Amino acid sequence: VYSVLFVAAMYFGSRIIRRGPNFNLPVPGIEENPAVETTPAENGTIHISLAVAEESIQQRAVLYDKEGDAHFDTISAFIKSVRGSDPDAALFWLARMVYAGEDPRFIFRRMVILASEDVGLADPNAIVVVHACAEAFDRVGMPEGRYPLAHAALYLATCAKSNSVMGFFDALSAVEQEREEDVPLHLRDANRDKHGFGHGKGYLYPHSYREHWVEQQYLPSSLQGQVFYQPSDRGYENQIRHQVMRQREAQLAALVEGVGVALPETLTFSPTDSTTDRWLQRTLGEVGERLAGVRDRLFALAPPQRHHLVLDLNAGSGLLTWEALRQVPEGGVYACVRAAKDAQALEEQAAVLEELVRPVVIESPLAELPDRLQVIAPRTQFDRIVGRNVLSTDLAQLSVLKQLIPWLSPNGVLLLVEAIPAETQRLAQLLGDQEWERSLHEKFTTAEETIYKSSFNLSSKPALWNTEALQMALDNLGLTATIQVEPTVTTLQITPALIDRWFTSGGDRPSYADHLTTSLSSDELATVRSIVTQRLAHQVVEWRGAIAFIILKAQ
Repeated sequence: VYSVLFVAAMYFGSRIIRRGPNFNLPVPGIEENPAVETTPAENGTIHISLAVAEESIQQRAVLYDKEGDAHFDTISAFIKSVRGSDPDAALFWLARMVYAGEDPRFIFRRMVILASEDVGLADPNAIVVVHACAEAFDRVGMPEGRYPLAHAALYLATCAKSNSVMGFFDALSAVEQEREEDVPLHLRDANRDKHGFGHGKGYLYPHSYREHWVEQQYLPSSLQGQVFYQPSDRGYENQIRHQVMRQREAQLAALVEGVGVALPETLTFSPTDSTTDRWLQRTLGEVGERLAGVRDRLFALAPPQRHHLVLDLNAGSGLLTWEALRQVPEGGVYACVRAAKDAQALEEQAAVLEELVRPVVIESPLAELPDRLQVIAPRTQFDRIVGRNVLSTDLAQLSVLKQLIPWLSPNGVLLLVEAIPAETQRLAQLLGDQEWERSLHEKFTTAEETIYKSSFNLSSKPALWNTEALQMALDNLGLTATIQVEPTVTTLQITPALIDRWFTSGGDRPSYADHLTTSLSSDELATVRSIVTQRLAHQVVEWRGAIAFIILKAQ
């Protein structure tokens, strides 16, 4: 019945037609129409069936009920054909809808949705093209409007596809679970409560930094490290994928590993607030960019080939692991982590990769790694073994590195980048002596230097080693080493929490204050703490240190 209505309406235009079992058309003025002229009357009434209507206009009626299954099934077939990049099927189903009288604006609406849902950043121009075609259709109307309609459909059917925009719905799910989370202080509107509540304090203006980007906390604390957007490797999105992933890796390294490569944590072993303090520190400078530079420099010392096998000794955030995966697409990567949470994080990030190229994650303390490799990969030889801050504050770990030499291929290289504890920034240099007794300042300065110059015994913990101690330890182990030292400068905010960690005793390992007590009395130590709090609390300073790039080979 609907098909008969469509054919009759298409032919008779705006004339009034009464609907019945057939179309009764006792309408004055239409007797000259072919359907009327060729159909005999019965009892004074001409009955026009679907077959008669089709024959009269020489056009077949398509079964298409705009309120029923045919309507939804046809648009579904069209969308799936476009999504599947089949331009022939897309044109067929488009033609079927146009032929049946579907509203072109409805079709354009569905194509606009598809341009974001199924194309997205793989071709950012898709939504522009569809919108322009829709505007052109509104300007020219039918029948010429069929050209922009087909234009939009063909563009969508042949362009690159990505549904990465679906990450928005993961974000919606996170909002449902974290709906009570406050906006981070530095992201709040500073125009209203800047002075009373500190709103906006600590915000870094990205355009003030090189490349107009700075690693900064934009998510609530409970969502640190959360990933919603997974860029595809299709079309234009593949061009931005590399940049997004590298920046994200550098940010994650800043979160997991702390600030920079030469931390004040050298002498801080009391518990830390990893969910707030580290985020605060990483927002203060180009930590992510500098970590990325360290990563690139390390691999440049002995660039791996595409087919090489790489072992990351301290995968942690994956800073070196993901770069290794990029550089050895035809080889493989093994990633050693210390904690189950780090292993889980790496595996979740790797889930977006094809199974054959994912890293092999090994959860093991470094001391047990040789035994684990004997079980997991007994006959494997690595072309590169890499690590960042593997030695930490304990050069005794070098003995484990010697045990890993048999896992190196004949031309293999072991590459490390390590913060040098003895080059840690001295607080006395930041304080100056303008506001306190010169004698106490000199005594404090001497006490600090004593800390870093008297702990080179590798059996002590921590071993606050310098480059000379490192070289001597390597020589004693029979390893051939090349060491390159570079100074570092980290932008650091000295928070009250950080000062508390420096001057709090009673942890499993000696704190900064514990080391000072060998040279300062309790009263002198209290005075130093008071001065540090008055002069440095909430201040942003340049924290100096040094890192060593180490190339190791068997003799």
